[in-house]
Amino acid sequence: MKVVLQRVQQASVTINHQLVSQIGAGLLLLVGFGQDDNSEAVDYLAAKISKSRIFADQNGKTNLSIADVKGEILSVSQFTLYANTKKGNRPSFTEALEPQKAQKLYELFNQQLANTGVNVKTGVFGADMQVELINDGPLTIIYER
Repeated sequence: MKVVLQRVQQASVTINHQLVSQIGAGLLLLVGFGQDDNSEAVDYLAAKISKSRIFADQNGKTNLSIADVKGEILSVSQFTLYANTKKGNRPSFTEALEPQKAQKLYELFNQQLANTGVNVKTGVFGADMQVELINDGPLTIIYER
């Protein structure tokens, strides 16, 4: 499982020129699943991300979590995180988990994040989405399990 986390001032997902989801300050998560991923990976990364202290406190130090700052999460599925680019010029996506299994893990991941009390919004699994964001910092972290 791979998650690209971006701290944002705002983010949104649009499909066919229709706004699907939008958040204010918080986290944009690009979420992908590989062949060996399971609910244990989801448990680990949901806990890790929800507890990550990546927001500034009153002294400007990154000591606060998403819950501490009452931020929101926009979670977007992205199987292309598992692109293999070692051979040729066309990426291979054979390392990505099949869509039906990945969708179940994606939904479980989002539910676990929501269970921490954070407002979680999503894109549409498997859709062609346009994602807009204002990266805050910029702060971008890659989480893997």
